[in-house]
Amino acid sequence: MSNHYIDDRTTEELIAFYRDAIRIRSYSDEEGEVARLLTDRMKCLGFDEVSIDRVGNAVGRVGSGEKVIHFDSHMDNVQVNDPEAWDAPPFSADIVDGYVYGRGSVDMKGGLCASLYAAATAKKLGLLEGKTVYVTGSVCEEYCDGVCLTHFYHDSGVKPDFCIICEPSDNLITLGHTGKVQARIITHGVSAHGSAPEKGKNAVYEMAQIIERVEQLNESLREKENGGTIVLSKISCDTASLNAVPDRCEIYLDRRLRLGENVSQVKEELNSLIEGKDAEVQKGTLIHTSWTGEQLVYEPEHDPWIIDKDHYLTRCCDKAYEKAFGTPPAAYDFWDFGTNAVVPVSMGIPTIGFGPGEYKLAHMTNERCLPSKVTDACEYYTHLIKEL
Repeated sequence: MSNHYIDDRTTEELIAFYRDAIRIRSYSDEEGEVARLLTDRMKCLGFDEVSIDRVGNAVGRVGSGEKVIHFDSHMDNVQVNDPEAWDAPPFSADIVDGYVYGRGSVDMKGGLCASLYAAATAKKLGLLEGKTVYVTGSVCEEYCDGVCLTHFYHDSGVKPDFCIICEPSDNLITLGHTGKVQARIITHGVSAHGSAPEKGKNAVYEMAQIIERVEQLNESLREKENGGTIVLSKISCDTASLNAVPDRCEIYLDRRLRLGENVSQVKEELNSLIEGKDAEVQKGTLIHTSWTGEQLVYEPEHDPWIIDKDHYLTRCCDKAYEKAFGTPPAAYDFWDFGTNAVVPVSMGIPTIGFGPGEYKLAHMTNERCLPSKVTDACEYYTHLIKEL
């Protein structure tokens, strides 16, 4: 592999910073401390502009050219509910058998730190002629895909020419990802005393057949060559007391879309689930408050997407890969989860993915990443800035 741009000193500094970032617990809506860590380091590395925006995204810019390149990584991590089960404490960033352990080591402080150092290296080495590079550490991705970038683009007026999502891909160029629809189904009943249930209508019983239909729909999707999935992820009911018939029941559904499926198709599926029942479908809107106190409203309805292998951005990614690793890419990847890419893709911005770490280890006990993968990603990002 070529390490033409990332020298030993930068490697040492990058990995130390990466481990420092892991040591900061940054659950969704609690990213303030790591945002300040990032902006402080950007200033030290000579970024031309550094800020924390209204919703709490850490934003850095180098260069002032006409071509705008955006590297995005989210700062937030899912919670750790089993710290005693880890081989190393989940916020220690300890190195065990060559791997850096910790929540966020894969998802996704490696890509975040690597992109920050790549932008700084590109400036230092004079690779920014005609280019502007933005690096963002964004908020609340785990709950609100892309909403952070909607605010960033709107408030800053930035519309990149290219967007690189630094989610973990084990350093494979990733051409797209699945779509998603999340929705609520609500059934209505009539409350009655538990001693006379025949005088009411049980909303949970009304929901029971719908739940069976959800399971049947998932089975039918699995039988299709490129069918997605649907899962019931939450259920609740409202009742006047534990001695009463519930008059309202709600389920939350998570439907993942493969290439060839679309949001309109899913809406028809959801309507079929409630056919003949006293029920309604509602959007699965999620509302969060960012660490700065701003409201984030997320509408989880996204088609799957993929960038063409012959697109200019993909070809530049291929060139950067060969220069960074000494060989053309042998394969590409396609994420089976959603990312912040949904926003730039919806805006018509060419978007692609690349990041260190095995994404199957994200959110897991013993989340871990080889530090060399982070350094390699930084090398790659620097080459990509030059190629674009």
